[in-house]
Amino acid sequence: MTALVHGSEYFPALYQVLCDTDAEDYVLFADFRGDTEERLAGEGTEIGRVLADLASRRVRVYGLIWRSQPGWMEQSEGKNAEMAADISDAGGQVLLDPRTRWGGSHHQKFVVVRHSSQPERDIAFVGGIDLGLSRNDDAEHTGDPQAMDFPKAYGDRPPWHDVQCSIVGPAVGDLDLSFRERWYGSSVLDLSSPFRALIDRVYMAGKLTGRDLPERPADPPDAGSHAVQVLRTYPARLRRYPFAPLGERSINFAYRRTLKRVRRLIYIEDQYLWAPFVADLLADALQANPDLHMIAVVPRYPDRDGAARWPSLVGRQEAIRVCRAAGGDRFGIYDVENGAGQPVYVHAKVVVMDDVWAMIGSDNLNRRSWTHDSELSCAVIDAERDDREPLDPAGEGDGARRFARDLRLRLLSEHLDRHGDVEDLLDPVSCFATVRASAERLGDWYDRGGNGPRPPGRLLPHAPETLPRQHGWWARPVHRVLYDPDGRALRDRALHRP
Repeated sequence: MTALVHGSEYFPALYQVLCDTDAEDYVLFADFRGDTEERLAGEGTEIGRVLADLASRRVRVYGLIWRSQPGWMEQSEGKNAEMAADISDAGGQVLLDPRTRWGGSHHQKFVVVRHSSQPERDIAFVGGIDLGLSRNDDAEHTGDPQAMDFPKAYGDRPPWHDVQCSIVGPAVGDLDLSFRERWYGSSVLDLSSPFRALIDRVYMAGKLTGRDLPERPADPPDAGSHAVQVLRTYPARLRRYPFAPLGERSINFAYRRTLKRVRRLIYIEDQYLWAPFVADLLADALQANPDLHMIAVVPRYPDRDGAARWPSLVGRQEAIRVCRAAGGDRFGIYDVENGAGQPVYVHAKVVVMDDVWAMIGSDNLNRRSWTHDSELSCAVIDAERDDREPLDPAGEGDGARRFARDLRLRLLSEHLDRHGDVEDLLDPVSCFATVRASAERLGDWYDRGGNGPRPPGRLLPHAPETLPRQHGWWARPVHRVLYDPDGRALRDRALHRP
C-alpha cells in the first residue's frame, strides 16, 4: 500500500496504469462525482477521453457512478450522467447507480485494474479523490486550474488537500469483489421516480442494466509487508442489498475496536468531523487514557455558502465541545492555509492511531459515513516496525509501524513546512506540542497585523463561525435529518446497536 498525497500524485499514477492496459484487461471504477474534462496528466489526458479510448481498444471498462441529486441541489447529476454516457457510447459499460437510502449517496471512490495474463501487475486505487474537477492540486496548494464551483471563501481556484492510496496484492481481489457486489446488487437499477427514470433513459440510451462482468480471477500474489483490510458502509434499505441485507458498518466497527486500544496519539484529517455520534467515541478514548492526545485537521469553512452552511456548523461545534470537554488541552483542532494565506479545503479522510494502525478511504467521521451512505476505506498495519524512538509509543507491545508513522510524518511535514527534520514529531507529546506551538505562532503573527516575516507552518487553531441563535431552531434538525442521517435498521436503533 502506498499513500498518494494530492491529486498531483494520484492522477498521473492512475493515468500510467490505465495506459499500460491491453485488450481483454479490465477496469472497474466507482465514483461519487465524475467530470469528463478533468485532466490526469496534462492536455489530452481528460479522464472521460482516457476511459473511452480504453473501451474503444477492447479494454473492458465498467463503472458505477452515483446517480446524484439534481443540479439545483448543488450536486453533480448532469456531469455524472455525461461521463456514464460518453464511456458507454465508446464500448464501456458505466451505470448511474441510484440504489441508495433516501437522501443518501454512493460515496465510494476506487479504481481496480486487472491484467488478464499478468496478475502480479493488478492494482487498485482507494481514497477520497474523485475523478472530478478541483482534485488535481499539489503540496503548494495553489488549486486545480480546472476548478469546480465552490464557496467563495476558497477563491476562484480552491486549494484542495486530499489523499488516495495504491494497493497491490490480495486486497485487490477484495476490492474487485466489492465492485461486483454493487454491480449485481439488484436485477435492475431501481429508480426513485418515473420522471427521473425518463431522464436516465435519455442519457443512457437504454443502458440501464449491466452486462455480466468478466469472470473474477484469482487474487493477485502477496506483495509487500502490509496487511490491508477492506472496510465498508452500506445502509439498511427497504430494497435490500443482497450482500448486506441489514446494511454493513465494518468501518464503524473498525474504529470502535481501534479506539479502545489507542493510548498516545490520534491523528485525523477529515472533511466532516461533526457528529456527536463519533465525537462521543473520541471523547471516551480521551477520558479513558490520560496520556492520549488528539490532533484533528479540518476545513476552515464548510463546503456550502449562505444559509446552507449553518447545519454543517451545528455538528462541528458540538464535536469540538465534546472532545474539548473530555481532552482539555490534550485536544487540538486546526485548519490549513497555503503560503499566500488562502484557506485550503481539507477533503482527506485519514486516521493514524499510535503510529500502528492507519486508514485511508472515502468515509468521513460522521454518522452519515458510518451508517447511511456507501463508503469504502482500507485499514493497514505494516509488518515492518519503525526503528526510530519511541519504538512502542502506546506501550502495548505493538511497536510503531513504518507505514502509519511515515504517513503521519509526511502529512505533518507538509502542514508545518518541514523538509526532512521530523525529530520533534516522533514522540506523541512532543508532536502535539510542536503542532500547537506552530499554529499559535502563525495565529499571533496574524494578530500583529502580519508584520515581520511570516513564521513557517500552515496550520491555524480552528475557530468555526458561531451559529447565530436565530438559525439554531432550524439548523439543528436539518443537520440531524438531512446532513448527518442515521442509516441503521430500525431494530438496530431500537437495540442501540452501533
